[in-house]
Amino acid sequence: MDTTTRKVSPLRQRMIEDMRMRKLEPRTQEGYIRAVRKLTEYLKRSPDTATVEDLRNFQLHLVDTGTSPITLNATLTGLRFFFDITLGRAELMARMQPVKLPRTVPVVLSMQEAAALIAAARNIKHQAALSVAYGAGLRASEVCRLKVGDVDSERMALRVEQGKGAKDRYAMLSPVVLQRLRAWWRIGHAQGKILPGGWLFPGLDVMEPLSARQLNRAVHDAAAAAGIAKRVTTHTLRHSFATHLLERKVDIRVIQVLLGHKKLETTSIYAHVATDLLREVLGPLEQVPPSS
Repeated sequence: MDTTTRKVSPLRQRMIEDMRMRKLEPRTQEGYIRAVRKLTEYLKRSPDTATVEDLRNFQLHLVDTGTSPITLNATLTGLRFFFDITLGRAELMARMQPVKLPRTVPVVLSMQEAAALIAAARNIKHQAALSVAYGAGLRASEVCRLKVGDVDSERMALRVEQGKGAKDRYAMLSPVVLQRLRAWWRIGHAQGKILPGGWLFPGLDVMEPLSARQLNRAVHDAAAAAGIAKRVTTHTLRHSFATHLLERKVDIRVIQVLLGHKKLETTSIYAHVATDLLREVLGPLEQVPPSS
């Protein structure tokens, strides 16, 4: 094993400190560092020597090499932090604009497919975790970081600490989800996997939570076992949760709160995939009298 420690340049160290001062999430910090590293590799010199023309050519290079719109925009965001905050040269990024993302609709399971997927999970821990993802509409990271004390059976709510946007919120806890959590807790506690006040879904090391990657792998395995051909992730269960609530006539503003969305516009995407609502609409052709 190579134990050599890579030397961190003063410029990179300053950027790391700038990100730490603002308490950016670790994954965000990694993404920003990756963006500056891409620019450095393109320039073949220190990124603080970049000019407006260099940055323009770099964006053209990303486009020409087939970089996806999401990755391209993420790279620009990281560079904007570097030039605006670390270097104090915001003018260099003034003409760099993000590209428009294609608007897509999420993959959604039917209620029968969601139930089959959860039932096909290989063990009771995964079944309980997927039940929370679908039954409460939580993100994968939010499911993984639940602790035993976050289950409030008196108020029938799940406390989500520091979800997306570093915000706390409460999610719904249905009787069925509570029953499955209790079943998992009894087994996990008896096996020494769930510690008092510990993670509700621990990983192989009980001191660490199940990772989002491990949970997604469990979803893929369950989808394959259930014979579901759709491209499914843990987030698909969250999409399905919101869509099925909308189809049951739950107010979209209530769904917005349950999902923890900041903007109603984000939640409104589910109106495009709520097929039960579409079936209730009487098309204009249906009202045209048949030709004699």
